[in-house]
Amino acid sequence: MRTGSEPRTARSPLRMRFWLSVWGVVWTVFGTAAFAIAGRPGWALACGVLWLIITIDLLVILRHIRQGPHYQPGRDVPPYQPPRGSP
Repeated sequence: MRTGSEPRTARSPLRMRFWLSVWGVVWTVFGTAAFAIAGRPGWALACGVLWLIITIDLLVILRHIRQGPHYQPGRDVPPYQPPRGSP
């Protein structure tokens, strides 16, 4: 059901974002180490910066998951009601 208020009432798939972030951390750690060993400091630095960004995103995701069903609704939480006065 589309109500036109999706940006305000949208739900984020936090579990999917969590596992994608874990996958990203694994690959950036591998890339940083591989490029450092191969003697490519520029690429190692680029992977290290991505590693930092993904780790910060992972911490934000974990914070939202721990905040409870408001941010991570389960199957027992009904969808948001459409705003009153919508067509």
